[in-house]
Amino acid sequence: MKDISTISIRLLIALMLYSLNGWTQVNKVPNLQKFDNAPYHFGFTLAMNQMFFSLKPVDNLEEIWFKKQYVPDIFVADSARVLSLDSKASFGFTIGIVSNLRLGDYFDLRFVPDLAFGERDLVYEIEYDDQNLPGFSPDTLVSDKKVYSTLVEFPIHIKYKAMRIQNTRVYVLAGMKYSLDLAKESKKMADEAENKHVKISMNDLLAEGGIGFDFYTTYFKFGVELKMGYGFKDILEREDNIYTDSIEELRSKIFQLTFTFE
Repeated sequence: MKDISTISIRLLIALMLYSLNGWTQVNKVPNLQKFDNAPYHFGFTLAMNQMFFSLKPVDNLEEIWFKKQYVPDIFVADSARVLSLDSKASFGFTIGIVSNLRLGDYFDLRFVPDLAFGERDLVYEIEYDDQNLPGFSPDTLVSDKKVYSTLVEFPIHIKYKAMRIQNTRVYVLAGMKYSLDLAKESKKMADEAENKHVKISMNDLLAEGGIGFDFYTTYFKFGVELKMGYGFKDILEREDNIYTDSIEELRSKIFQLTFTFE
């Protein structure tokens, strides 16, 4: 399945071609001619997201052997090491509310609190050994640790709008986002000896940037934007086990394709 960034880039190219075609229709009467003159307006968003982890393994990862107490859910292991470590993403969705304050002809201040649901995977290739069994040779397994997130997010952006031509307007935006992970408490309940979960911090702070198109219809303004977010802080909670002690740094990375209705 293609990731959101690939889908979004193709969609934005298609919208750009559509916009260029619309710009040639100079005699067409524009819709909602006074929309952008309002001091403020509201709306809502629907979005698809992909949540990733940007991770950095510890130095000399393959040379570090963890003792049995650090490998709680591989019962036959007397010791183990991580051969490789990767992050995978799944599709999620986001819903939000738009609050837009006009700063001038080309700039807006936007506050778009939202609720986002997503999932990220940490995939470990582990080699383990049981020295208590004569003739037992090291074996490998792949352990997939899923990290579910239900995020309440509070992003604030500055939006720069290019000159409107007919019923289309291109824009870019940049800003910051604070997120609160409501799934944190449920992860505590799921942390059992036979299924060790990787836990992340409840709080996160990300920088965001994006590009989009606004289309002025007869009754409302419809927007399509591709937005990217990158975390500032290491969000991994270390718990003295092979899954957390093998990671030096873990940060959030999020792609989002958003549809706005204002």
